Amino acid sequence: MAGRPDSLAGMESPLLTAPGAVPAEGTDTGVAAHYGNPYAEQRALAQSAGLVDRSNRGVVRVTGPDRLSWLHSLTTQHLEQLPPGDSAEALILSPNGHIEHHLMLTDDGTSVWIGVEPGTAPALVAFLESMRFMLRVETADVTGEYAVLTLMGPAAGGELPGAVAVAANGPLGLDGFVRRDGLQAAADSLRERGVVLAGLQAYEALRIAAHRPRFGLDTDHRTIPHEVGWIPAAVHLDKGCYRGQETVARVHNLGHPPRRLVLLHLDGSEDRLPSHGDPVELDGAVIGFVGSAARHYELGPIALALVKRTTPTGATLLAGGVPAAQEVVVPPDTGGNVKVTLKRRPGLVR
Repeated sequence: MAGRPDSLAGMESPLLTAPGAVPAEGTDTGVAAHYGNPYAEQRALAQSAGLVDRSNRGVVRVTGPDRLSWLHSLTTQHLEQLPPGDSAEALILSPNGHIEHHLMLTDDGTSVWIGVEPGTAPALVAFLESMRFMLRVETADVTGEYAVLTLMGPAAGGELPGAVAVAANGPLGLDGFVRRDGLQAAADSLRERGVVLAGLQAYEALRIAAHRPRFGLDTDHRTIPHEVGWIPAAVHLDKGCYRGQETVARVHNLGHPPRRLVLLHLDGSEDRLPSHGDPVELDGAVIGFVGSAARHYELGPIALALVKRTTPTGATLLAGGVPAAQEVVVPPDTGGNVKVTLKRRPGLVR
C-alpha cells in the first residue's frame, strides 16, 4: 500500500475543489483529509449525516453466471447464495493463511462490485484471472470509471444518488459505487439535503474507535484473520475448502494466534501521534507495531496496534514513545475452541 500502482496514480477527486479541502497524503493521496474542521466532520458522521470521499479506493467488478460460486470457492466468505442487494466482507488468503486481500462487496443481480484498498485492485484482478479456468466469469479493474462514496450517520438515510450498487460497511455506513464522472453531482445532491462533506481524518477516527482494522495499515504480511478480529465478520467457519483454510481451522480449533489487535488510548498530553509502523514496547522490549492512529472527537488520541498475544491486558505500553493504555479488541484466549472430554473406563479408580 506504500505506492499507487493502480489507474488512479496521479489523479485527484473533484471534491478536492470544495471550500476548505486539505489533501490527504500517503496511501490516501487524491482525496481530502478534511474540509477545515475534522472534529465537526466527525460529529456529523457519528451524530447526523456525513459523506466521505473514498474515491481513492480500488473498484473491481465481476460478472457472469458463475460469479458467486466462483468467489465462494476462492474467499473466506459464504457467497454462493448471496441475494441481490446484500453485502459481505471477505478475505483472500495465502496458502499459509496470511491475509492477501480484504474485500467489501455486494451483488446487484448481474455483477459483484468489490471495494479494495488503494492500489490493490490490479493485484486482485491478476489473482482472480489466474483462477478463472473454464468458468463463466469476467473480472475487470474499473477503478478508472467508478469510485466509492461513503454515507454515514443516523440521519443519512439509505439513498446514495447515482450509485450503481451499495454495500453495507458495518458501523461505518454505506459504500456507494458511483461513476467517477458523477462524483460531484452525487455530492452536491447530498449536500442539498443537509449532508456534511467529511474528510478521511474524520472517517479514520471513527473507524479506529469502532475497532475496524484496515488492510495494509493495521496488518502486515504475516497477519492471519484471528489476530485482527476478522472472525466471523469476514470468515465463514462452516463453508467448504478455500486457500488458507487449514490455518484458520487449526487456530480456531486447536491453538491461539501469535498476536492480537488492541485499541490504544494514547497519552493526551503528547502533542503528536505515533506513526504507522512505530514499535509498541513493554518494559523496553518491542512487542508489536502501531497500525493507524487518529484524534477522536470524544476519546482523544487513539490507535490500533498488533501486539503479542501474551501481552498483559492491563499493562501500560509505549507506542512510538507515547504512553498508551490498552482496550482489548481480540481477547488473548481467542481460538482453541475444541473441548476435549476424557472418558474413564468403567471401574477405573483414581
